[in-house]
Amino acid sequence: MKAADVTTGLTPLHAAQKVVLDATPTLGLEKISILDSLGRVLGEDIVAERDNPPWDNSAMDGFAVRWEDIKQEHAIGKPVTLTVIEDVPAGKMPSRTVGPGQAIRIMTGAPIPRGADTVLKVEDTEHTPDSVRVFKPEPRGANIRPKGEDVKKGECIIAKGTQIRPGDAGMLAILAKSFVFVYQRPRVAILSTGDELADLDERFSEEKIINSNSYGIAAAVQEAGGIPFLLGIARDTPDALKEKISHGLNADILVLSGGVSMGDYDFTKAVFRDLGAEMNFWKLAIRPGQPLAFGKIQGKLAFGLPGNPVSSMVTFEQLVRPAMLKMCGHPAYGRPVVHAVFQEKFSKRTDRRHFLRGVLTREEGQFKVRTTGDQGSGILTSMVKANCLIDIPVEVERLNPGDLVTVQLLSGAAWSTQAGQTHSGGHKTSCC
Repeated sequence: MKAADVTTGLTPLHAAQKVVLDATPTLGLEKISILDSLGRVLGEDIVAERDNPPWDNSAMDGFAVRWEDIKQEHAIGKPVTLTVIEDVPAGKMPSRTVGPGQAIRIMTGAPIPRGADTVLKVEDTEHTPDSVRVFKPEPRGANIRPKGEDVKKGECIIAKGTQIRPGDAGMLAILAKSFVFVYQRPRVAILSTGDELADLDERFSEEKIINSNSYGIAAAVQEAGGIPFLLGIARDTPDALKEKISHGLNADILVLSGGVSMGDYDFTKAVFRDLGAEMNFWKLAIRPGQPLAFGKIQGKLAFGLPGNPVSSMVTFEQLVRPAMLKMCGHPAYGRPVVHAVFQEKFSKRTDRRHFLRGVLTREEGQFKVRTTGDQGSGILTSMVKANCLIDIPVEVERLNPGDLVTVQLLSGAAWSTQAGQTHSGGHKTSCC
């Protein structure tokens, strides 16, 4: 790991990310139904065991004919009358062969009978139960979907490491894959610390603040594909903190918020060491989210995030979420990134990488981004309004309107192409 900057004592984010990912294992596989597979990551290559479609079939309701029977008469402008010898609905195999002067009535999806090489659309004919009169020519092979047009036997159709989407689930069904192997989901134990915190079911007191971090982190865990377990609140004593952390070691990851700075009641470092932890304690060169701890306790990943709610969510995005994605079997661990035109003035010191909460829009074919307003680490509405994080590098001191910036897209509702749209939360913004 790259050492902290000797002039600032701050650890670069990319160095911390490397330490985290190097320490993160990929979880094992489990077999699940395709009904439960949406959003999961495939742990096997899906190879077609047969062609799809398995035979040439009709793309239209109409008549299966021999092209030779219709080409000559149409060349001299005469309609053609053919004898209908069979009806073939979808789901039935034809029993007869189309011979000269013959046709078979066929429905969409039904197999093409032997002898036929073209399908006429029903609307281009006049027909009775026993005959069909053809007025419009068709090229040879018209309206036929060939065998293997979609999938050929032996092809790898969905690769290992793919996150399953609705189209993938449909393809799994076509390939008769009712169960598939996927990577396991990480179990994440979530703990908040501090005597000042009250949980949602506690009686309200003016001396307390609501424990929002546990619920925000739990939602972030679910969105990243994990299974959250709330450990509640640990009071500001070493024994209380140790007891709660011990319960969390049944999970794959422990995420603790608060107690990682240098206050008199920040016991996290001492308790981690008492539990035999191998930990790194960093002052990260980012804002928000400077104080952070990471390591392993009894072989389990442990993160100590800052207590301020925005700092907690931003550091989760940059460090915990990538670790979870690696555990889940994803081949890539970052958020989608775009470049956008900054619409404000901004200045900072050149010792920290900043993550501004932003609103991304697309106007006249160009991405534009502005901040959500006040960017304090305790202003959770800055995350509520945001559909992206504006990633400002360490070395950048000033931004002006028109400068190009890098933007990390956050998940949620689709972002708008119009600035000022109101989303369900009631905030005047364009939401992701």
